Amino acid sequence: MLSLGLMTVNLKNEKGYFYELAKRAQAHNIVCYRFVPSSIHPLTQKVTGEQFNPKTSEWEQDEFPIPEMIYDRCFYMNDPHSSQCKAIVKWLKARKDILFIGHGLPNKLALYEAIVHTSLSPYLLDSKPVASAEGFIQALSPQKPVVIKPVNGSQGRGIYLLEKTSKGLLVQTDTQDTHLTRTFSAFQPAIEWLNRLTSKQDYLVQPYTNLRNEYNHPFDIRTLLQKDENGNWREICRGIRTGMKDGIISNLSAGGTITSFESWMQMIPMPQSEFISKELDDLLSRIPIILEQTFPPLFELGIDIGVSDTGAIWILDINSKPGRTVALTLKPELTETLFNAPLLYGKTLKFGYSETSIIGGFTAR
Repeated sequence: MLSLGLMTVNLKNEKGYFYELAKRAQAHNIVCYRFVPSSIHPLTQKVTGEQFNPKTSEWEQDEFPIPEMIYDRCFYMNDPHSSQCKAIVKWLKARKDILFIGHGLPNKLALYEAIVHTSLSPYLLDSKPVASAEGFIQALSPQKPVVIKPVNGSQGRGIYLLEKTSKGLLVQTDTQDTHLTRTFSAFQPAIEWLNRLTSKQDYLVQPYTNLRNEYNHPFDIRTLLQKDENGNWREICRGIRTGMKDGIISNLSAGGTITSFESWMQMIPMPQSEFISKELDDLLSRIPIILEQTFPPLFELGIDIGVSDTGAIWILDINSKPGRTVALTLKPELTETLFNAPLLYGKTLKFGYSETSIIGGFTAR
């Protein structure tokens, strides 16, 4: 049987998703393992982790060779264990005897710098690293708010909206179900706050763009793309994520809600809706192709698109390890498709494409 390793930095992560994959694996003649990169023994190259038992539908403790194929779902933080895991994953990806179901993308700033000179440039918000806290805050201009976000961030965590006002520096952020604001009346406390923030992880800065609807709720378009068993990119689902009133992000982890893309489009006047639809179709067909011209092969992408109050379209985030909540909520009939997709594509990587496949193609919804 083909061995598949489901890899994350903590065995508590992705438990539900991995369980659903493992339940379906035997039908594909695949045995599933679950492990953390740091659990690979450097001398024996054996892995301490868990093997899925299809008879009991349970994960069981086991020691096993490094699987032939690995599905990387590692989300790294700025901590020693993440750094250790990242180095081990880099070593694994350099090995010729291991197949990866998608190689992933770099952090947000590195990704921006890699694609800013491509045809995607008009859709990208200018992004720069946050260097000196003092110089950064002093350079802020009134009526020109900015957004700062962790370069390795996910799920909208650690995103702040900063605006210089007559009262000082206004800072806004969203946590789960709560929108928080704070005003620094003097710049020295603000500098100390930003120094503490950036000492824990690297941040980038972008100009703020109003991406709220008419009710002042932030929203974006989340699209899930995946490769099918023939290596062709397929658009799986589009959905609208809407955040809390007066908030700054629409992520589900911050209390965002999900509605269908089609219902949102029906509320937009015809000329504008046609423009948005055509722009999205063109943009989403180009993104995976451009990325794979620069980076190693990918398997899936979660792409967040913002639409400003002026009708401009912006790429807010491209995630190579996306979740499936939007797709499963809006299209539960895709459940089997979503949980079988990594298994089918993994078999294709191992045993080859069918003669009729067209690699690198794209099929819209």
